[in-house]
Amino acid sequence: MEYASEFRYRNPIVREGDVVIAISQSGETADTLAAIEQAKSKGAIIFGVCNVVGSSIPRATHAGAYTHAGPEIGVASTKAFTAQLTVLNMIALIVAEKKGTITKQKFNEMLVEMENLPAKIEKILTLNDQIKKIAAEFKDSSNFLYLGRGYNFPVALEGALKLKEISYIHAEGYPAAEMKHGPIALIDAAMPVAFIATKDSSYEKIVSNIQEVKARKGRVISIVTEGDTLIPKMSEFVIEVPAVTESLVPLISVVPLQLLSYHIAVMRGCNVDQPRNLAKSVTVE
Repeated sequence: MEYASEFRYRNPIVREGDVVIAISQSGETADTLAAIEQAKSKGAIIFGVCNVVGSSIPRATHAGAYTHAGPEIGVASTKAFTAQLTVLNMIALIVAEKKGTITKQKFNEMLVEMENLPAKIEKILTLNDQIKKIAAEFKDSSNFLYLGRGYNFPVALEGALKLKEISYIHAEGYPAAEMKHGPIALIDAAMPVAFIATKDSSYEKIVSNIQEVKARKGRVISIVTEGDTLIPKMSEFVIEVPAVTESLVPLISVVPLQLLSYHIAVMRGCNVDQPRNLAKSVTVE
């Protein structure tokens, strides 16, 4: 994974025939377009993942997939983010099938799980009132910490980004294990800590991380898998999400964090659709 804004300045190792996947909601992102041109000049095959049909990035790439999420009105991406994750999961599945690194049975099971995702997200949306109560509790916070492991570390980054973008509360996302390498110094009775703590291969480790935060009086909000009985006992606030295959968890676990950011921003009187200083499409470097 590379940030497009850094890619072109790092003398990137791109060889002829390498595949570069360029991701952009608007399809007009200046630094991504510049990165595409550099990769193309080195002989790479460029695959675009965009939401806006006919935009610059789809025209500059060799092939691609539209996310078809529909027009995003708000500056802070929500549905385009989950649509991009879905496309990337589909790419991974197809490559795995063609390489023979996944069984046909597992391939079909994953497709069925993906087809069931919209219904599971609808279920999460029924928790809106519960999430609103959590938002009311933390709307006046000055800082927020988001922690996750494995597939859920990027979800921690996304949760923190959404809160920063639309509520103007300082927030950081970290791999939960890295908390001890600095951020743990910030934890006190005034620090909300959101854990993405679904049942997965890192479950026991994240339980340990929650205990460390509790020992320092941090206020724990946990996103857990339905039916979990251990982490809710350790958390001040809990949001349950349906169980899914580990690699698909981000598509589920990110939704309550997006909702939490939305409600906090509204309660603080912020313009959710047009946050200050932000533009829908970053067209200059």
